[in-house]
Amino acid sequence: MAAAWAQGAIEVTVLNPKLEPVSGVPLTITSEAISFSATRSTNSKGSVTFSGLSTAGTYIILFAENETYSAVSSEPVSPRSNFNRTVTLVLPLKQERVLEGVTVYPNNTTRINRYNAEVSSEMRISEIRELPVEGRDLSRMLFRLPNVTQATGFFPEAPNVSINGANPLFNNYLIDGLDNNEQFLGGARFSVPIGFVQNVSVLTNNYSAEFGNTGNGIINVTSKSGSNELQGEAFFLTRPGFLDASSPYAQRDLSGNQVKDGFQRYQGGFGVGGAIVKGKTFYYLNYEHTTDLKDNILSSPALGVNETIRGKNYFNYLSGKLDHYWSDRFHSTLRANTGIVGIGRQAGGLTGGLNFPSSASDQVRNSLNLASTNVYTSGNLTLTTNVQYARFRWDYAAPDNPSSPDVTVAGPTGETVAVLGHPGYAFESIQHTIQAQQKASWSVGSHSFKAGAEILSTDHALFGGGNPNGSYRVQLTQAQLDNLRAANRGSALSVTDIPTDALVTNYSVELRPTYFGKRQNIFSAYLEDQVQATERLNLNLGLRYDYDNLSRGGNAKGDFNNLAPRVSFNYQLTPNSTIRGGFGLFYDKILYTVYSDALQQNNNSPDFKQQIAYYVAQGILPTDTDVDRVTFNGNLSVGQSNNAGLPFAYLQGPPAENFSDQRNLFSNERRILNPNGYDNPFTRQFSLGYQLQVAPSKLFYVDLVYNQGRNLFRTVNLNAPAAWDYNRSQQSGIARSSAWADSTRTLPIYGNYAVINGNRLDGVARSLVMTESEGKSNYYAASFNLQKDKADDKFSYRLIYTLSYLENNTEDINFRAMDANNFQAEWGPSINDRRHVINGIYNYYPVSNLTLTLAALLQSGQPINRIPDASQYKVIDSRGNILLNAGGNYIFTNDLNGDGSAFGDAYVGNSDRYPDEKRNSDRLPWSNTFDASVQYFVPFRTTSKKGLEIRADVFNLFNAENLSGYSNNATQSNQIQVGPASSGLLVRRNAAPPRQVQFGLRYIF
Repeated sequence: MAAAWAQGAIEVTVLNPKLEPVSGVPLTITSEAISFSATRSTNSKGSVTFSGLSTAGTYIILFAENETYSAVSSEPVSPRSNFNRTVTLVLPLKQERVLEGVTVYPNNTTRINRYNAEVSSEMRISEIRELPVEGRDLSRMLFRLPNVTQATGFFPEAPNVSINGANPLFNNYLIDGLDNNEQFLGGARFSVPIGFVQNVSVLTNNYSAEFGNTGNGIINVTSKSGSNELQGEAFFLTRPGFLDASSPYAQRDLSGNQVKDGFQRYQGGFGVGGAIVKGKTFYYLNYEHTTDLKDNILSSPALGVNETIRGKNYFNYLSGKLDHYWSDRFHSTLRANTGIVGIGRQAGGLTGGLNFPSSASDQVRNSLNLASTNVYTSGNLTLTTNVQYARFRWDYAAPDNPSSPDVTVAGPTGETVAVLGHPGYAFESIQHTIQAQQKASWSVGSHSFKAGAEILSTDHALFGGGNPNGSYRVQLTQAQLDNLRAANRGSALSVTDIPTDALVTNYSVELRPTYFGKRQNIFSAYLEDQVQATERLNLNLGLRYDYDNLSRGGNAKGDFNNLAPRVSFNYQLTPNSTIRGGFGLFYDKILYTVYSDALQQNNNSPDFKQQIAYYVAQGILPTDTDVDRVTFNGNLSVGQSNNAGLPFAYLQGPPAENFSDQRNLFSNERRILNPNGYDNPFTRQFSLGYQLQVAPSKLFYVDLVYNQGRNLFRTVNLNAPAAWDYNRSQQSGIARSSAWADSTRTLPIYGNYAVINGNRLDGVARSLVMTESEGKSNYYAASFNLQKDKADDKFSYRLIYTLSYLENNTEDINFRAMDANNFQAEWGPSINDRRHVINGIYNYYPVSNLTLTLAALLQSGQPINRIPDASQYKVIDSRGNILLNAGGNYIFTNDLNGDGSAFGDAYVGNSDRYPDEKRNSDRLPWSNTFDASVQYFVPFRTTSKKGLEIRADVFNLFNAENLSGYSNNATQSNQIQVGPASSGLLVRRNAAPPRQVQFGLRYIF
């Protein structure tokens, strides 16, 4: 559950020169930026917590002298939303004042954590601005933090950061502690621009019971607030492209989609904050815009077309925040974020394509957050009420011609010469989310309690399936093709230019062009006690409960037993060192796509229902399965195909209503809801760590982590073929035919029908797939960290080394076993497993206002999944006969078991592995990337904060060809290779970006 936002807490511990706690000491906290002040006294353990603090500005803690101790004050402390800062004040005796023995260490990134066992890391906006970050994209700096790595996803737009090596779809993204998740498939709903960021925190292990909805980790952004002083910025940033090093490989834009020649990026924006009423009402406003320009090649030799087609991406992010202080005890905040994003899919392809501009589309990702919070603080009690409304629209292919059919145009010999009109499919997800929280925190003696409850409710609507306007394939005669070429339409060729007497060989139409969905409700509650057990020992005892109504699946009841205890300790070994550790249970929410896929790819035809009843009778599904509950009237495209021509003219295909009684059709694959429902995935997390405050500005720490992932999602095929002997394939160079495999399925398939109780059923599915929550994973890691602030020196740095190993038997919600649902054979390294990660950031400040930064990322190679060479395996039938094609030649395949799944992404089980090779049995070479930046601030006056910042960033400074270790899409990566590991064969399909250059100007006031 997300915590309250726009508020933080600072815990102050007061010690005497002997480092013993001092009770009953009055402390005053002040913030000049927002005209705030409050006074409280330390408890018997020498501690006091100032909670419910606004994250605007910085705070100073003051102790006024008394008869024993001299007055001291802390350094400025900047709160972060929903997290405690810790400050230690060591009071000097009056007679020792000349010694200036004051120790004041706020819990910044280089300060020891004496408060809890939370394994987390943070980067402040000042540090973020010094980093070379591509396109001011916040996600590009997250993998500079410990236990966070660049991720290989399963679709281009998948989140690009993995926490503890786990599936990035299950990260929990927050803004000021409130939900910021795209609830359909995972990832951030609103991409927070750097200009609206105060700091970023990543919680990876043993964090508070206040947080949940993930077994991975929390990525929380604390947003900017205004103050009494008018402050702001305006910037321009560009990657002009012409200075970049050349590369034979396609690169990826900020959305994760591939780009190549002619790519350019231009960005601009501003941020401004101040007071509407000084000391009472504050505002902050931020807007950032990005335009990407990219070129594709449209090439159709048969039509005499060879043109460069320019495309465009646009990203617009607008954020605003209002803080109002009704009194010293009560303040309110309003925050709004809106994103308008379009990722262009123009004509052509990266190196040539047949899609004409009439088939162009945009991927639209529009987001909105409207959030309100009210915080009341009285003495040791803080009450927080939060409400947020959010909307997200994800149209994966918003067509330039939405009312058009899609047309594939073939030449006289059947070769495709043009693709025109609608993209041919629809996928539009619309989400409306309401989040409401009530939280309380209070202190009693040595106990600090927290309690809260939340509901997170999302109404999902999905429009999917084929083209409701119809999909055509037409074949032209030579004369028709010649006439079309002579018309010289070029890239302007459209659906209406095709001759009306063209031969229609294929036609289909979507039967159900409508929105359907469900409301997902997640209820959460937690209770936690932070106990100061002794002067040196802090204990944290928490209990959390979550219920997700999607867990019902195809059952009548859901998963109600998600109680999550969390226990941890923090023990102070010496004044400058602690040991910490603990155990926690962390539950994931259910991604809506698990439920949605089972609706969209479902059917409710009579034959399909009989197929499900057959599995119940066979004991494959439970005896109490409700067939009506697990089936649904999902998307279905129907039509006709005939190479000799269909009985209607071009663009005269029958409408969907003419096929309304044809849902009882054979399908290659269908899905159902799980009649057992879904158990929420969870992670058992164990950690043990040591921290050492080497110096006031230098911190060393190490964390050992062991995570057990259980109830992970995967898909099981209820009608899988019998297991295949892969040794036979290897020894004899043969593969089982699909007809032979179909005959061994639980319900045998004969071409395109099945037989049950002597009756022929045409409306069955060859494969019937169901999501189950039975997957497992184990993660082991040791992370070593050394950080130094600038302080009085001319340099600062972060050095991180992580040694880790992640193994699992499922990678993703769509992962399936290679053969016969044998998931035991899938145990192996994860796609995102990293054995070694070395991360270093070094900042050098040679003269005033000049900053030089070098950021290094060295990673051992990612796993390779080895698949068969299709040229080596001949297809045989059940009698052992080698099959021939129509031309009398052998049929070769890499689908060794004949289950029809030798396509697409090998990482979700859609491909057989090379015989005798285990999953992910090989490794790519190491990745070595060095990025650098130079920035210089030119003040308008000697002591002025106003001025112009000039910067240049160079990514992949040494132009290394890195084949692994970078954010990538599994279907485009080098992680799928043909042949055994012993062959050493490595086909280079892709590489991390070559050297790139980015320039920026920022006006600061």
